Amino acid sequence: MFDRRQSLLILVAVLSLGAVGVALVSQYVFDMPPCAWCVLQRMIYLTIAVVSIVGALAPRAASAVAAGLATLLALSGIAAAWYQHTVASQMLSCDQTFADRFVSGTGLDAAVPALFGIFATCMDAMVQVLGLEYAVWSLILFAVLTVLGVAALCAKPAGLSAEEARKRASLRARR
Repeated sequence: MFDRRQSLLILVAVLSLGAVGVALVSQYVFDMPPCAWCVLQRMIYLTIAVVSIVGALAPRAASAVAAGLATLLALSGIAAAWYQHTVASQMLSCDQTFADRFVSGTGLDAAVPALFGIFATCMDAMVQVLGLEYAVWSLILFAVLTVLGVAALCAKPAGLSAEEARKRASLRARR
């Protein structure tokens, strides 16, 4: 049985992988090619998923580190989505922006172009879905992942009251 932190980390991983799945469906079924900032966000979602899965399977202390790292990654996703929405979507080209240099620098765009290929400019990739730009939906999901990451980080061990958890912590500190 999973404790609260593990369950939250699994939820974070599922939502992150779901976001990449939706992006791939959008790309290949609805012909919405990604820009550099879209691909950077895919990379962030996948990194969050991997960190969250590892954290869910790790011992308690390591899972706290994973929850903290997933939260920081989600915050970086908020920054990337915000930048895409407010700045990059107004640019004629994403060429040589941070996202373009980072994605190209990893070599993943050439190694796995089906997932990480940059096929559109940021202005071309500015698409609305249900009345909101795609980047705004991504920003909202990154915000949700941030809240879930903080909740996972703050989750107490299963079966222990707050007082019992404090007692155990003080006993460990005395050793």
